[in-house]
Formats: sequence, C-alpha cells, structure tokens
Amino acid sequence: MTFGGHLEVLRQMLIRIIVVAGGFALIILCCKETTWQILLAPSEWDFVTYRLLEQAMHAMGMDFHFEEYHVELIATDLSSQFMTHITTAVYLGLLGASPYILYELFRFISPALYENERRYSVQVAGTIYVLFIIGVLMSYFVLFPISFRFLGTYSVADKVHSTITLDSYISTFTSLTLIMGVVFQLPVVAFFLGKMGIVTSYMLATYRKYAFILIMVVAAIITPPDIMTLVLVTVPLYLLYEVSIRVVKWAE
Repeated sequence: MTFGGHLEVLRQMLIRIIVVAGGFALIILCCKETTWQILLAPSEWDFVTYRLLEQAMHAMGMDFHFEEYHVELIATDLSSQFMTHITTAVYLGLLGASPYILYELFRFISPALYENERRYSVQVAGTIYVLFIIGVLMSYFVLFPISFRFLGTYSVADKVHSTITLDSYISTFTSLTLIMGVVFQLPVVAFFLGKMGIVTSYMLATYRKYAFILIMVVAAIITPPDIMTLVLVTVPLYLLYEVSIRVVKWAE
C-alpha cells in the first residue's frame, strides 16, 4: 500500500472512531439525569464507599460513623453548566468507546506485525485497558470521594464556608481519574523495563522497603493530607509493586 493509501485508511479509521465516540457522547448527553446522578454521587455524605467502610468497622466490633456533611455545588457563569455537560459527555463518550478505539488501532497496526507479535500486542493492550479501568474505579470509589470530603469540608474558620464550582468539581474528578489510570500501569511499565534489561526482579525485591517509602510519598502528594486516604491509596499501589516484581520475574 502506498503512503497515500495508508493515510486514507487512517482517515477512515478516525472517522469511524469519531462516529462511535460521538454516538456514545450523544447517548450520555441525552441521559442527563442518570449521568449526573452517577457523577455527583461521590460528593454525597452517604456515598457507598462510606457505608461499606462503616459496615467493615462494625464487623470488627468498632462503633464508627462518618459525620454527615453537605457541600453546595454552584455555577458562576451563565453557560458553565451547559458547557460542562457537553465536555463531560465527550470525555465519557471517549471512555465508553475506548474498547472500540483500541480495536481500530489494533486493526490499523496489525498488518505490519508478525503472528506472534500480534498475539503479544493483544495481551499487552488488554492488560493496559483493564489496569486503566481498575484505576478509574479506584479513583471513583476511593480517592475522589474521600478527597472531596476532606477538601470540601475543610475550613480555616467557622465563618468561612465552601461552595465548590461545578467546573472545579469536574476538573478535579477528571484529573484524579486520569492520574490513577496512569499510575495503575506500573506492572506494564515494569514488564517492558524488565524486557529491556533495565530492571530485574531481584533489584525490585531488594529495594522493596525504599519503594514502599516512595509509594507513600507519591500517595501523600496525590491525596489530601489525612491518614485514611493515604492508607487506602498506598496499599493498592504497593500491591501493584509486588505484582510488578512477579511480572518482571516472568519476563526475564
């Protein structure tokens, strides 16, 4: 195929991706009530994560309850709610169409791959996608609600009350979600580093203690300064590090 032919295939692929992602975005745009009920759920004081933590504490014989709180979300610009609705629908449309996007990208590059490379690419792409989705769920159910609870209710004085803009809410939600999706790619990164001989399983195991400290520092940076959030983020990240050791050992 000529260079122009490749460009034509790429153009058709991009058109199909835009159509599919646009279809998802349109559906999400029409299902406004359900979409925003899901997006705003982590801002509620009785979010499912808090209820599960309370049940876990009760199962251990501890009488623990999260205090009720209410943080008002506001829109300061005339068009801010409409524009936020549009941009959020686009983001969610891309997320919903992401399996199809991966499929189209694989179809585009697969003719240039050998059979064993094709199988290898499918496994790697599938692993990256699954880890990204786990990171997104981790952000939605753990990191963002606890961060919002802490930052939204934090006050320097009793007379100062927080009213959070919708733009700030969605911006923080999106950034934390992307951060966790990227952070959860640690085993994949370790796999490639192991394949290239840059790291070994013995090296990672030897520096396990230092890695734990580094993970705690990273968790402290990306989370609000409270112990519970720090623990809830540090534990899965350290488990990812342990998984990375075994992945590198398998890759050697």
